[in-house]
Amino acid sequence: MIERQIIQHFTDDDLYKLSMCCAVIDNFPRAQVKYQFVDRDNTVYPEGFADEVLHQIELLESVVITDEEVNFMRNRCYYIPGWFFRYLRGFRYNRKWVKVWQDDEQHLHIEFEGNWSDTILLEVKVLAIVSELYYEITGQASKLDYDECYSKAYHKAERLLGAGCVYSDFGTRRRASFQAEETIVRAMRDCQNSRQWPGRFVGTSNVYLAMKYNLTPVGTMAHEFVCAIAGMYGPQMANHMAMEAWRHTFRGALGTFLYDSFGWDIFAMNFSEDFANLFKGLRIDSGDNHEQLMKIAAKYEQLGVDPRSKQVIFSNALDTDRAIAIQRYAVDYCQPSFGIGTHFTNDFEGIKPRNIVIKLVAVKITESWTFYNDTCKLSEDKGKHTGRPEVIERFKKAVNFVE
Repeated sequence: MIERQIIQHFTDDDLYKLSMCCAVIDNFPRAQVKYQFVDRDNTVYPEGFADEVLHQIELLESVVITDEEVNFMRNRCYYIPGWFFRYLRGFRYNRKWVKVWQDDEQHLHIEFEGNWSDTILLEVKVLAIVSELYYEITGQASKLDYDECYSKAYHKAERLLGAGCVYSDFGTRRRASFQAEETIVRAMRDCQNSRQWPGRFVGTSNVYLAMKYNLTPVGTMAHEFVCAIAGMYGPQMANHMAMEAWRHTFRGALGTFLYDSFGWDIFAMNFSEDFANLFKGLRIDSGDNHEQLMKIAAKYEQLGVDPRSKQVIFSNALDTDRAIAIQRYAVDYCQPSFGIGTHFTNDFEGIKPRNIVIKLVAVKITESWTFYNDTCKLSEDKGKHTGRPEVIERFKKAVNFVE
């Protein structure tokens, strides 16, 4: 048993989980959900790995938010209402929300079930636990050269900043370790501060590291917000309802909408002129980046909005080269920025990053319902739909999704 506690800080988490938690309580306070872990590489895990994961989840029960963390978020996350910090002060993780086991072939299974407002704060932490624990238990942690990590990250920052890229670290979920993410954040900050650059390192999605290094915590929402609404009410109007709920809670702040939960076409039918003016921009997280950008620009123009006044965040499996290539053409159509994850926080010689996700798969509007409604996520990347095959097919027909 590894006694070292992997997650030691409440805000060692992505900002979007906290902002979504706030919006969930504000709009869907009684919703119940189920999540499932997916390892896209079908990894065979060491025997006993599930027990180690469960032990780390049990240790989360001792992790509570501190005054320092609350004060930082009050100052930097001005858009979060005061009542939410009172909620966070009383929040406690509970191992009973989680099931972890390995099957006969030693594949790893993880499920969450409970109040959406509770279980929503597990995903990123559990993924980070699985990733770091895997390298620890398989003996690969000894290969993590943090001096090289700093040097490599500094060089990436020089290239991105020199190319005029505005970018953030999005790498908590699949980082090699907490130290790896801290190292790259420190390198990016140091490079940003070394001189004047055409580009800008905006900050990190990790709230704790943003606090430690006096950076801006970055992020808005994830697919699960739209996917849960689709499960409760149907996918045809899920984007519309999600945008309305987001507006209700944040009043125009946190104004980047993640549109691709069920493909571009159904989103475009929900994206009216008032939403186009309200939201600061959109995030591209699947599909061909150039093709998606052209659709976005055309839609803004159709609505009488200058796309060059809008931000488009690119976050689909980016690395330094891809981000710089996108910057060169996107700057003519929008205000491009980039969220880069695993390429920053898990780029070590001889180490293969974990290809793991946790997705919300079922939801019910209140605890009094006797059954859950299945949901899924449709991706613009072929083969990356998430959910049960029959549910995916049903949702594709409902929104007329064409591969």
